Amino acid sequence: MTDAAAPRPVRVLLADDQPLLRAGFRMVLGVEDDLDIVGEAGDGVEAVELSRRLLPDVVLMDIRMPRMDGVAATRTIVDARLPVRVLVLTTFELDEYVVGALRAGASGFLAKDVPAEDLVTAIRTVAAGEAVVAPRILRRLLDRFADVLPDPAASRPRVLDPLTDREREVLVQVARGLSNAEIARALSVSETTVKTHVGHVLTKLKLRDRVQAVVLAYETGLVRPGK
Repeated sequence: MTDAAAPRPVRVLLADDQPLLRAGFRMVLGVEDDLDIVGEAGDGVEAVELSRRLLPDVVLMDIRMPRMDGVAATRTIVDARLPVRVLVLTTFELDEYVVGALRAGASGFLAKDVPAEDLVTAIRTVAAGEAVVAPRILRRLLDRFADVLPDPAASRPRVLDPLTDREREVLVQVARGLSNAEIARALSVSETTVKTHVGHVLTKLKLRDRVQAVVLAYETGLVRPGK
């Protein structure tokens, strides 16, 4: 009797213009049996080319790189409909680039000094088709853009019209940083019901994941920074 075949390792592409940082990520990820580093890119153009050729599950994408930055590279990968998900690495000094990357279709973002175990968990989460979203951090990022967000007194954008009242309420809670379990407790419903509502929100608004849902909630003025 033979053992069942082990799951295929998550294929990871490292995209960063600093060789020392790539070496550090390689050391951290290389000890994980379920992660396989399939390539390294030193700029955005190379990241796109390797994504097309190698089809990694996850690209660990730096924001500032030569020839093509991480935002443009992310947008190119997403627009090409490659079966590749992008996890952005940044520093908080580049907040506006983070928001740009999320709008471009990134599946999440992390600070470059993230603990090793959080980085590994994030890669696995993104590879599984989920988003790594840190709404509380995203709120602080969007505080910087509060003056260009919609006036809350203005009429609601029609993009939110497909949502029911309950779905809109769930979207507000998602944007405020609550997990499904926390939303369930707040609304006195089951976690399964919350997951269903979140799925409806993503489908109706044609969003990839919770990351884009959070961004849209702020862009439409449904939630305001600091509120």
